[in-house]
Amino acid sequence: MSDSLLQNDPHAGDFAELTAVNPVDVRTKAMDLLARREHSRSELKQKLLKRFGDGDLIDQQLDVLAEENLQSDARYAESFVRQRFNRGHGPLRIRREMRQKGIPDADIEAAMKSEDYDWYSSAQSVLERKFGVEPAVDIKDKARRDRFMQYRGFSAEHYADYI
Repeated sequence: MSDSLLQNDPHAGDFAELTAVNPVDVRTKAMDLLARREHSRSELKQKLLKRFGDGDLIDQQLDVLAEENLQSDARYAESFVRQRFNRGHGPLRIRREMRQKGIPDADIEAAMKSEDYDWYSSAQSVLERKFGVEPAVDIKDKARRDRFMQYRGFSAEHYADYI
């Protein structure tokens, strides 16, 4: 249809009303997502934008959820660190992944310090699970272990004694 036809159509306004995004729908969908698991603000925004497309309304509803403490980047960051630590990921990888998810640096650092994570014993455990307790037999094997631990997010300081 051309624009001139829509201007003359008495029902053109009805279509705009039908396609308008309802704030209650945005809030309901956000609450549904948060009921399943914690989400960062940027994660929620991306998911809601795919469904609703109105960025200003989404930001407004996310602000309300944050004020009501239903969505918190700090709480999400703590949960994320705990999950990744239990999976055997190191601090470098965890920080990088959280930055990619749009978590503010202050929340990342607070989450990393929220519990007393023992990165050294975690590195030792990860290394032993993957390669056993035997030390590396040659330089090639040592390099392979080193690459694996770097991929997992540990610095050489955390695992140098165990390779």
